[in-house]
Amino acid sequence: MNDFSNDVDLARQGNTEAFARLYATVYEDLYHIALYSLRSSHDAADAVSDTVLDAFCSIKKLRSPESFKSWIMSILAAKIKRKQRSYFEPADELSDDSPLSEGFSFESVELREAVDKLDDESRLLLSMSVLGGYTSDEISRMCGIRSGTVRSKLSRIKQRLRLELTPEL
Repeated sequence: MNDFSNDVDLARQGNTEAFARLYATVYEDLYHIALYSLRSSHDAADAVSDTVLDAFCSIKKLRSPESFKSWIMSILAAKIKRKQRSYFEPADELSDDSPLSEGFSFESVELREAVDKLDDESRLLLSMSVLGGYTSDEISRMCGIRSGTVRSKLSRIKQRLRLELTPEL
């Protein structure tokens, strides 16, 4: 785990280079979680941009420098939820040339289709768990859901994916 204390302290004092270093450590996680959750590279980029802007403007409010990563992920989770609520139609399917396929490879078309069928909250929780590597307690704090609820939802999501991906005998 990274120690962000020094850079957070400098960023609180207005040092933009320190904030840029902090941003560089979390950018890929922010983008991949947003992309998997929103299924649109444009919306993901917008969510990350809004997150970084809010984080930069409110870095002085961060109570514990050690929790920088979970703090900025909480901001991202709120941006994703707000963006998902603004959708009037289901998100477009990912194209084969999307940035998603560059960073991660699905083992099969079936897996991609199964993930696409998940609701917005399920994709967010799954991406934070699998892609971000966050524990249920961390996801709980970021999303404002009880950790037991996160664990049970993740269990149901994974079970649903297993059932959908297991060939019938």
